[in-house]
Amino acid sequence: MDIARVVARLRRSRPRWSPTALAEVAGATRDPFRVLVACILSLRTQDTTTGPAAARLFAVAATPEAMLRLPPARLARLIYPVGFYRTKARVILGVCRALLDRFGGRVPDEIDALLTLDGVGRKTANLVVTMGFGKPGICVDTHVHRISNRLGYVRTRTPEETEMALRARLPRRFWIGYNDLLVAFGQNVCTPVSPRCSVCPVTTLCQRVGVTASR
Repeated sequence: MDIARVVARLRRSRPRWSPTALAEVAGATRDPFRVLVACILSLRTQDTTTGPAAARLFAVAATPEAMLRLPPARLARLIYPVGFYRTKARVILGVCRALLDRFGGRVPDEIDALLTLDGVGRKTANLVVTMGFGKPGICVDTHVHRISNRLGYVRTRTPEETEMALRARLPRRFWIGYNDLLVAFGQNVCTPVSPRCSVCPVTTLCQRVGVTASR
């Protein structure tokens, strides 16, 4: 498969799709702290909930110091109704303490350092590196895992396997934007069930692995 042709076609179609919540949060500032917190909020939560919750929170506190001045109960109320909002409130406060205690209040720009923060996994670490710092990384969520396999570009069973396969195969120039591009594509066209193959910009390049019904 010519992944360069796939990416080029998706990029041309991208302006017609609704933006992802994380892309909106990152915005023009690309503040790594906002990206980190928004990533935590987004776990197991739809974009339609993540975006407004992040906006409410950052309107009150947008730095580790300001976040730690919030009582846990208020932080939880601000991010409600994201999934597991009470747990995420505790995770965010713990991350803020760690950033101040161990990193001088700054978000580290290396995946290994980010993974030392409690509650931060590979998905979040890769997103912070790419969207917050503009450094190469490959974030694999359910959309990236599903679509990379559906295209026939990789043959993997888990998101972790997909990340390693993409690191070995995907040209490095595509790493930074790959997640946001495929997430937007997955939310708007290449949906988990009955994808919209009739309007897909890469339908002639896709092997449609596992697709049994489409629109």
